[in-house]
Amino acid sequence: MDEQFFFKKLNNLFTSEEIFDFLSSLEVMSDTMASGALQRISEVEVNDSGLKNPRVLENEVFRALCFQFEFESSKLSNAGLVNALQALIALQIDPQSTLMASLLLESEKRLGKGQLTAENLCALGESLLELESPSCATLEQIVNHMQEKGIEKWSPREIAMAYKILQVTVREGKQYQNFLNRLNSVTLPSVSQLSPNFASVILNSLVVLCQTQAVALVTALCKHSVKHIPHFRDYELVNVLEAFLYFGHHEQNFTEALETHVPKSIVTMHPQTICKVMQYCCKKMILSKPIFDAVAEDFISHADRLTTDQIAWYIIPFGTLNYLPPSASSLFRKLETVLHTRLSHFQPHTLLNLLHSCVLIQRYPLNFLPKVFSPYFLKKLQAQPPGLNRVVTSQLTQLFLTVTLECPCYEGLKLLPKYQVKAFPMPHSSCDVHLLKRVKTGLLYLLKKRIYFASEVSTPYFYAVDIEIKLDEEGFVLPVAQCEEVNKRIALCVDGQKRFCANSHNLLGEEAIKQRHLQLLGYEVVQIPFFEIESLENCRKMAEYLHKKIFPCTYGLSN
Repeated sequence: MDEQFFFKKLNNLFTSEEIFDFLSSLEVMSDTMASGALQRISEVEVNDSGLKNPRVLENEVFRALCFQFEFESSKLSNAGLVNALQALIALQIDPQSTLMASLLLESEKRLGKGQLTAENLCALGESLLELESPSCATLEQIVNHMQEKGIEKWSPREIAMAYKILQVTVREGKQYQNFLNRLNSVTLPSVSQLSPNFASVILNSLVVLCQTQAVALVTALCKHSVKHIPHFRDYELVNVLEAFLYFGHHEQNFTEALETHVPKSIVTMHPQTICKVMQYCCKKMILSKPIFDAVAEDFISHADRLTTDQIAWYIIPFGTLNYLPPSASSLFRKLETVLHTRLSHFQPHTLLNLLHSCVLIQRYPLNFLPKVFSPYFLKKLQAQPPGLNRVVTSQLTQLFLTVTLECPCYEGLKLLPKYQVKAFPMPHSSCDVHLLKRVKTGLLYLLKKRIYFASEVSTPYFYAVDIEIKLDEEGFVLPVAQCEEVNKRIALCVDGQKRFCANSHNLLGEEAIKQRHLQLLGYEVVQIPFFEIESLENCRKMAEYLHKKIFPCTYGLSN
């Protein structure tokens, strides 16, 4: 039978029974046709869960095909050999069987003689990667032969496979940066032709291979991935999100595409994929209400099937980005139920991160704090990396301060002073120096003398205040050095863009809790957000703005 007609008919068969009946009707077929038949069988019988029907391997026609490949391996064409090997690995034939040993040995012989084309090399490499313990020496040989080929005309599939093979060989300590540079250059013009799978494979390889210098290629792949979001499989989307995080790339269209895709698909998404989406939003400071609302609903419905790490990644971004979804009451009721049932299953640092994120948005885990403040739990925290470092002790201190200020009814264990920090580190909320300078200049114009305000003031309450102003009983401004007759302290929070979610006026959780606590500690908190002052043209306008903000009625200076 003509090969073209054979493959046309073969590709219109959709069950192994139909394929076997078709093959039985043929008297003769080439090794290319036979390997194509094996590949078609693997396509219809293998899914993401593996082999659908193991009895296929006992079929007489299938066994006859395998017999032909095992005992005539030396007579096979290169394409027939590597394609058969690929199909048999997909069908989960034992790699130690005589059939597989024969095909692998013949492939290695031809590889050593340099007889394989670029397409053959990629197919062989792909097959070896599917084995549990691929021969690194053989993969290295494949890469060495690839370097000798003219890669400029490679297909997207060959390019993607080359990256996958390089991932393993470079991880073994082999250096192929010159070849990678060539590959990166060749891939760039081909980006628009890449399927969702190949785009994901290449982005993942660029991460593993630390190709931070391939800026143009990474940017093109990230832009290209936007249109594939509805078509990515779960693991492919995870690879793409990891690449966005690793390379620090931001693409507004990508976020918008996620906002459309995730709420529609969340019911069928794997929990680990949902966690990666939330991790992406959290690390990029992207408050996407459609995504967060959908994740909250999914948590309420499926929290019992999640691991403890997944539970944490579902919830922590809500606190970090200071957002309560419409279903907040049900969400945190479900979280409390899960914690009551599985509290002992959480790793200490995971539990601390989770509970700390809750207090950022005024959800108080009072029933679980006695455990967290107990000497036993604190010893467990200390014993596991990163131990009781500054970030961890700051979280403990902020938990303790929260229940002290916001939950006077709490009567459980207290946090011992030796575990409390003297000041909170604020990595995301560090003050915008340029913005602070502009505000200070405006205040000087308003108050006439520098002695009437202080900047970056440490307080006895763990927090630092951007600018502090003191008033006496009559509302007159006092010199900041004066400690007597102070009736009111004003804390100016000069909030730059880094204290807000990306492209948003929503304060981050760590800044929201700071301003809430300063108010409870007796300060009059005045927020000076960047978006209210960035358009003020000169010092006078800044002073007028500050006058209305700080002293809406009047003000005076003490003598």
